[in-house]
Amino acid sequence: MLGLFGKSKKKTIVVVTLNARLQPMDRAPLEDALDAFMEQRGHGMRVVGGGTLQQPSGEIKECDIEMEVDNPTDARLTLLINVLESMLAPIGSTLHIPGQQGIDFGRQHGLAIYVNGTDLPASVYETCDINHVVDEFGRLLEGVGLVASNWQGPQDTALYIYGDDFETMVSRLKPFLDSYPLLERCRMERIA
Repeated sequence: MLGLFGKSKKKTIVVVTLNARLQPMDRAPLEDALDAFMEQRGHGMRVVGGGTLQQPSGEIKECDIEMEVDNPTDARLTLLINVLESMLAPIGSTLHIPGQQGIDFGRQHGLAIYVNGTDLPASVYETCDINHVVDEFGRLLEGVGLVASNWQGPQDTALYIYGDDFETMVSRLKPFLDSYPLLERCRMERIA
């Protein structure tokens, strides 16, 4: 139990900060699924907003989902955390409750692959396709992770991948990373 609420008979807005680099168009399906789940089961919670925080470079840093909670209780907030962790809540996510200290949660590990977009031979960019990379990553990560979003920067394209275990995701991707010409100078970063 969180031990945060006594008796409450009002609606409260809580903010979920996901340690996930999701563009708004990639965050929206998550919000829709969360909202539909809560409505179908009558849990008294609904999505009322959201936002994306960018780094100075324009790359995504994290995203928020604002939830209106009817008669907030520890049980309802624990349910919210559990539902998010079953969907997409990377390690380092936080639930913010007005007047309370944030609650850290999250289950998934995060991996960013930065595909070099400027330093490879022109023939590589002419013959290789980033969409093939995304499709192949999806195939290789089936059952253990997924490419959840991306970002196009001035020098590279970032693919944001989330899953159950960082090392498992890397080991599944490694042979393809080492063999596909477009990935020759890519870099990996642990992001959750």
